[in-house]
Amino acid sequence: MSERDILKTFGLNVKIVRLKQHLTQAQLAEKLNIHEKHICKIETGHQNVTLKTLSKIANALGVDENILLAV
Repeated sequence: MSERDILKTFGLNVKIVRLKQHLTQAQLAEKLNIHEKHICKIETGHQNVTLKTLSKIANALGVDENILLAV
């Protein structure tokens, strides 16, 4: 699996969990104290994230990090 594929999969997983919780990108961004455009870039696979950010996103969504990394 390429780096691009990993980023796309991670972003899609974030989006799926976010939508299941009826959260907008703006609401998730507010929880994370980041700009909404950053969430958009993550969800489309255009932004790599650190492990620290991965953990923050998982915590904000109330899921285990492995859920967001699942292929």
